[in-house]
Parts: sequence; C-alpha cells; structure tokens
Amino acid sequence: MELTKKHCVPCEGEAKPLTNKEIEKYLSAVSAWQLNKQCHLVRTFTFSEFLLAMDFVNKIAKLAEQEGHHPDFHIHYNIVELEIWTHSVNGLTENDFILAAKIDKLFNSAS
Repeated sequence: MELTKKHCVPCEGEAKPLTNKEIEKYLSAVSAWQLNKQCHLVRTFTFSEFLLAMDFVNKIAKLAEQEGHHPDFHIHYNIVELEIWTHSVNGLTENDFILAAKIDKLFNSAS
C-alpha cells in the first residue's frame, strides 16, 4: 500500500470512519504512528533545536494545505507532537493515513 502516492479526498455526506480491522491494516503502513485513547493517530518528532522543529512544522503546514487535511500541532521547543483524525466523521479515514505517510516521508527526507 503506497499511501504517499495517494491524495486526501473530501469526506462527503455518508462518509464513515474506518473499522478496527481497517485501522490495523493501515497502521502497518505507518508503523511509527500510534493510536491514542480517542483513536486518533499520534506521533512525536524530536529535533536538535527549535528552528529545525519549526521548519518541519512549516513543511507540514504546506503539505496539509495541499492535501486539504490538517493535523493538530503541539510544539514544545524542539519536540513536535502531531495528532491526526477526520473531524467530520469523528474517527479515522484513509485520509489520515495518507497524511501520516506523507509526513513520515517529509521527516525521513529531512533527517
């Protein structure tokens, strides 16, 4: 499953969150991400300094805007915590995993 080659699509009307079985399948493609208590995707990134963390956040912001799908950011000096879920369905959709995979690719290319 090559999620980085896909694009987020708007969730319309009858869109439903993924089932637990579907979530497990997608999680294997973004193994650095975890589920929190709310069943949102979460991941923490650590950098050597504040400006590197902010550069990464700005790259994610540009990507998120292109995809039309936006994560929640929590920034603590050199630590960036991301939380992703689809607000309109109050759960996870393929879009969340596409964005997570693309964020991983950004991080790996910056490392």
